[in-house]
Amino acid sequence: MKIFKTSKSVIKNIDDFYDTIDIGLLNFKEGLKHYLDGNLAEFEKKLRTLEKLEGKADAIKRSIENEFYLHSILPNFSSDVLRLLEKSDDIIDMAKENLSQFDVEIPNIPEVLINDFIRLADISVAATENVIPSARIFFTSPDKAKEGLQKVAFYEREADKLANQIKRKLFREMDELKLSEKIHLRYFALHIEEISDASELVSNILSALILKSRM
Repeated sequence: MKIFKTSKSVIKNIDDFYDTIDIGLLNFKEGLKHYLDGNLAEFEKKLRTLEKLEGKADAIKRSIENEFYLHSILPNFSSDVLRLLEKSDDIIDMAKENLSQFDVEIPNIPEVLINDFIRLADISVAATENVIPSARIFFTSPDKAKEGLQKVAFYEREADKLANQIKRKLFREMDELKLSEKIHLRYFALHIEEISDASELVSNILSALILKSRM
């Protein structure tokens, strides 16, 4: 069953929207690695690129919303679909805000934690990388959209575990750090991990939509 039978422009916009989020998350990961490597010039480039992609995703989302309202597309699904798009957009917003905070607050990540932060970003973004194909295919083949959603939950749990491991290291092992430094680094671990939480929320909305489309 196809959700959209005639609106090719909406399908194209949805593809562009999810492409933009996907590319944005790649820039987030690369930007974070550049920051941790001390390559601030490349970090700045990735941040600027991510800011542009975040703005582009917002613009595409608004265009899709306008088409839904203007042409009364999917009256039985519209509020659910628009919520799916809104929460998907939150993911790239969150990634941009995360990288921006590295730029503003300039956290000093101890060398012993660098690989943990890179792994946390990779795992957290992996949740998004698994939900995006499902969200994209829902609009043409909703019966296939369920594939991959279990991986989203897996990566969300793994990100949560790793974030907690980082926090334990900070507060139980790294006595050389001040409490204020530990809290500061905990903040960054928490917000990187929240990208996977946002992806799981999109997965949950999508699961509900899949069930609704079968009724």
